Amino acid sequence: MGPTGRDIDHNHELTLKEFPYIVRWRDDRCTRCGQCTAVCPVKAIVPDVVTERVVTSEGPVPTPRVARRTKEIVRQVRDMDRYCVGCAMCSLVCPNEAIEPEFNPSHKLLHFKNRGGDAYKRGGRRNDPGVSTLDRIKFTRISMLTDPALDAGRHEFHIRSFLGRILPPEGLPIKAENGRLIVAKKDTFVPPVREVYPIMIGSMSIGALSPTMWEGLAMGVAYLNEELKMPVVMASGEGGMPPRLLKSKYLKYYILQIASGYFGWDEIVRSLPRMQTDPAAIEIKYGQGAKPGDGGLLMSYKVLKLISQIRGVPMGVDLASPPTHQTKYSIEEAVAKMIQSMSMAWGFRVPVYPKISGTKTARAVLNNLARNPYASALSIDGEDGGTGAAYNVSMDKMGHPIASNLRECYLDLVKQGRQNELPLIAAGGVGKRGNLAANAAALIMLGASVVSVGKYLMQSTADCLGDENNRCNLCNTGRCPRGITTQDPKLYRRLDPEKVAERLVEVFKAADTELRKIFAPMGRSTELPIGMSDGLSIDDKAMAERLGISYAC
Repeated sequence: MGPTGRDIDHNHELTLKEFPYIVRWRDDRCTRCGQCTAVCPVKAIVPDVVTERVVTSEGPVPTPRVARRTKEIVRQVRDMDRYCVGCAMCSLVCPNEAIEPEFNPSHKLLHFKNRGGDAYKRGGRRNDPGVSTLDRIKFTRISMLTDPALDAGRHEFHIRSFLGRILPPEGLPIKAENGRLIVAKKDTFVPPVREVYPIMIGSMSIGALSPTMWEGLAMGVAYLNEELKMPVVMASGEGGMPPRLLKSKYLKYYILQIASGYFGWDEIVRSLPRMQTDPAAIEIKYGQGAKPGDGGLLMSYKVLKLISQIRGVPMGVDLASPPTHQTKYSIEEAVAKMIQSMSMAWGFRVPVYPKISGTKTARAVLNNLARNPYASALSIDGEDGGTGAAYNVSMDKMGHPIASNLRECYLDLVKQGRQNELPLIAAGGVGKRGNLAANAAALIMLGASVVSVGKYLMQSTADCLGDENNRCNLCNTGRCPRGITTQDPKLYRRLDPEKVAERLVEVFKAADTELRKIFAPMGRSTELPIGMSDGLSIDDKAMAERLGISYAC
């Protein structure tokens, strides 16, 4: 006799053992208030009623009696489309600590996430809980002198860098005459340069971030610049800018990004005559480190009224940025068209540079830029960078680590004698384990002029719940339980922008202290130690040889 229909149905169900997180619920503590099921962003837990068979035996001659009773429970759904992401919002709101998700290391999530023939997409960054190369680097060139200038605690020096091409002395249109500097070549083009803090806020667009999160970061940037005199800049990401900000005096603290989707650029171009000030720079995005060659994607869940207005697109549609600009087909053509046209739009007053994915072809791009007088920098985004929405296979199996990619590009500039001319911006996995200042210092001493940070700031300023074990990672779906990466008013109203701004200021103040603690004992209290690799060591011979730094164990 063959199996019944009921048997076949059960045969194609999943047990909780296949899910990445198993919800542990305590019946004895639960008061059935319903708060946990109400806040679950993926509806992985639901209230339910079950019937229990209870056997009792009472009296001098006990006779077993069977009774049935019903009770209310909290049940975890066994549907892979509603799997628990481990965000623990249920634990956060439970008044009695009666519920908690527990990570299941033997899960089979990826075996079942391709149902319907759709490749698995996720937010967050790659699932790599191991120690990165940056976290293994140590600073071993320490001066034994007790000069106050070498002690960060007693000598308050300012940490600054430059964004923009820096001409060599012989290329400047000035000369010394009778002890004074005079203009010698009036027709010589002098590239625009900005003094910036060496840690910048990376490209996270309005759309990828919620209105309250973006507002909080913007408020924090304004305070850092206006009150603390720390020239921190923030990249807009591809998605345009709020019209009011485009016409305000605070635009000078922002880097406007233009990418292959050109989202929001109609409004930016129309605002040019009414801009009170120039932006800090223009970033032309050709690639992202977490998904090289994929282009960008803002999923339809986030394209609501505000985003559609800023970007000039219909509501509720996926916004894909092609993996290449439609106005160019090679990096040479990009330099001739995109960089020059953006420079012309702002009268050659604003630095313009491209952002590329970390790949083996980065040096070829760099060498092309080094020969062009209008290219102001090169931003390289390594494989560990966070992202909005990307295919799982792209995040886990594609890309190049930032440390070695940055190092080989810097050494290439050294061979050309241009290491102090074209700044390199490094991004991708900075602060992955919380070591923001140490990671930034390591990249600077490997050759970066500026370090770009994104996801670390979301985790630290808005109490992001995600981690490297694929916990939460709802960034791309518009269901962020913290309200960081969503356009749903019910969710983003949970986030207080003033608290985000306050935390951002605290993060940069702490990082500034730590950077001085690292740089001062090396004797660098007046300038940034860009490329000072003799101060670095690592406990792996192969890594030491690859990066050209000391091996120490």
